[in-house]
Amino acid sequence: MKRNILFFSVLLALVGFVACEDDETIVGDPTLTVESNLTAAHFGDSISFTATVADDEVPLSTLKAQLFFGDEMVEETVIRTKTNGQYTGKIYVPFHKDIPNGTGRLKFVVQNIEFAIEEQTYDVALSRPEYPSVTLVTAEGDYSMEKVDDYLYAVTAMFPQKVKGYIKAPAINNAGNDMTFGWSSGEITEGTDTDITFSSYAAGEYEIFFNILTYQAGPFISLEFAGHEMVMVDENNYKVEAELEQDQVIELDGIPNLEDWWIDPDYFADNGDGTLTFKAISGKYRVTANFSNEYFVVESMSGNDLATLQSDGSGALWIIGEGIGKPSLANQVGWNTDKALCLAQISPKVYQVTVVGGESIDSNSINFKFFHQKGWGGEYTNANLSTTSDIVLVGDGENGRDPGNLGFADGITLTQGATYVFEVDITAGLENAVLSVTQK
Repeated sequence: MKRNILFFSVLLALVGFVACEDDETIVGDPTLTVESNLTAAHFGDSISFTATVADDEVPLSTLKAQLFFGDEMVEETVIRTKTNGQYTGKIYVPFHKDIPNGTGRLKFVVQNIEFAIEEQTYDVALSRPEYPSVTLVTAEGDYSMEKVDDYLYAVTAMFPQKVKGYIKAPAINNAGNDMTFGWSSGEITEGTDTDITFSSYAAGEYEIFFNILTYQAGPFISLEFAGHEMVMVDENNYKVEAELEQDQVIELDGIPNLEDWWIDPDYFADNGDGTLTFKAISGKYRVTANFSNEYFVVESMSGNDLATLQSDGSGALWIIGEGIGKPSLANQVGWNTDKALCLAQISPKVYQVTVVGGESIDSNSINFKFFHQKGWGGEYTNANLSTTSDIVLVGDGENGRDPGNLGFADGITLTQGATYVFEVDITAGLENAVLSVTQK
């Protein structure tokens, strides 16, 4: 009997709780009247709106204008509404590439402090503006780019081999905004005036173009290395990551003055006919065409990352420090790890760098060392690196160099213009590396 009484007591309590929940109501009665013409807009516009809001029972909190592309809210404007009345504002229509013309939804929501809301939604026809012309802005002057096709603009003029500039498109009505298109994170994007580097194979008359829908633009030098297209890293560097075979003949396309480039003798043999022969062991490499110094930077890779020295002596070996640089001392490595040199692995676990006295190596003083990676971390010291050379010493902390740092032996300077080959042999194991230095 007591059990039944307890059961009915709990049941009545639950019923009462549910009833209380059902009796809860949202307090207030907000009203909303939108008075603006909101039927159409362009991407890049700032849509103006006016709304009258009120709640005679509970103070208001916010008025929100929200723009949706499909089910995604892409922009929102929030206005604090301390009192009943009329409020005005603007909401921006994002401008991005590859977004087709279509219908967006503009939602207005008024809310009071008790979270009661009233909302209205409008369909808005959205389209990409078709400008009469856009402007290529350069340090040397502005060029009008005329419309030549849907969304496509172009200008033909006498240009240098490289042109740095950004694209500016004007507001086409009172609701519009000036738009800029520049370079960011390896591509053209809106909202920046960082220069795009257009480039041709030679100075002269050529066309520069830009598509405001796809952001396709040009010209850009089309470079190919061993049948692979090189991608632009920045205005002076193009790279490719590819498997290369030792003794592979590499065809190059897109460098008109290749005969003026410095060809790294550790990695390539210049065949004199516009091709190179690859000299390092077979593997995956990142090759960067550096136009500011006119040479190819070659770095060994493991998968999608730069290679590191492995416990068996394979992988990669790097130089960081003073008195050495490629293609010359004008591009000295120093202690900037971003500029670390990757030695060529000419045979398994044997690494080499070739330098010229007074040109790519300081003839009077050096202070660099060998690292296991392109950056700080594992490094060689005198505990695991010895040398057979009477030209170079390995620092031990007491001979004028820190442990592992290389220096010249007492009384030694290098012959100006002479070629020297530094070779590190790790075939006897990671802890038994041997450095030799040979004058050719």
